[in-house]
Amino acid sequence: MTFQVELVSPEAISYSGEAEMVIARTVDGGDIAFQPGHVPFIGVLAVWSVDAIRSDGTRDTIAVHQGFVQVAGTKVSILSDVSESAADIDVARAEAARLNAEEALSRDRDDEEAAAALSRAELRLRVATSS
Repeated sequence: MTFQVELVSPEAISYSGEAEMVIARTVDGGDIAFQPGHVPFIGVLAVWSVDAIRSDGTRDTIAVHQGFVQVAGTKVSILSDVSESAADIDVARAEAARLNAEEALSRDRDDEEAAAALSRAELRLRVATSS
C-alpha cells in the first residue's frame, strides 16, 4: 500500500508521486514518518528536507523551506512557498549564499535574517549532495 504524495507551491505542483513512507520535520515535533494507515495529521514544517520513500527503496529528497503537511487517507499533501529537488538546486549559488550568511553572522550573531539564510543554504547543499 502506498501514499499519493504532492508538494504544492503557489506556482505549480513541484513533486508528485507514490511512496510507501514520507518523512518530514515539523517545528514542534521533530522528525515524523507517515505510512499508509496513519491517522489524519496537519503540521507546520521546519526548514528541512522531505523524503518520499518508494516501494523499491529508492528515495526522493526535496528541500522544503517551511510550509504545511497534511495526511488524509492515502494522500500526503505538502504546501510550501519554496521546494526544490536535488536536480533543481544551483550548488554554486547555495554555496555563495552560505558564505554570505556566515559573513553576516560573523558581524552580528543575532542577525535573524542571516541565520535563516544560512539554514536555507545549508539545506540546499545537503539535499544537492545527498543524491
